[in-house]
Amino acid sequence: MTSRIQLALNVRDVESATRFYADLFGVPPAKQRSGYANFVVADPPLKLVLFENPGAAGALNHLGVEVESEADVRAASDRFSTVGLRHTTPDTDTCCHAVQDKVWVDAPDVPLGAWEFYTVLDDAPAVGQASTSTCCGGSDDPCCTDGEPDA
Repeated sequence: MTSRIQLALNVRDVESATRFYADLFGVPPAKQRSGYANFVVADPPLKLVLFENPGAAGALNHLGVEVESEADVRAASDRFSTVGLRHTTPDTDTCCHAVQDKVWVDAPDVPLGAWEFYTVLDDAPAVGQASTSTCCGGSDDPCCTDGEPDA
């Protein structure tokens, strides 16, 4: 796998948004859960994530970079330390219907203030599972709460 940019969007209706993005990129969703869908687009390399969140202040949920391995996450974290970027490295995290290793980087002028660099370690199909850290742009995000969708 090559690293790819992740664009996570808040949408009013995840079913209609899923149909639109499947048609737009010509690929079906790689994962769907209640109020959630994600796409793995080969060209351009993109991980598109949709969260049903009709009350969101804006369309952007968060930004990220999906990397191949835990070593890549550690390398990114080390690089951020070296150049003085503020970042947090949670323990292995259950977020967005997956078990992940990640690092969050504070970013100026980004609506949610952070980018995540992450790798997916395993699927997390259980509904109602709480996140082990702040995920998906913040603890009020629907993917991080006990509401819909769950972590």
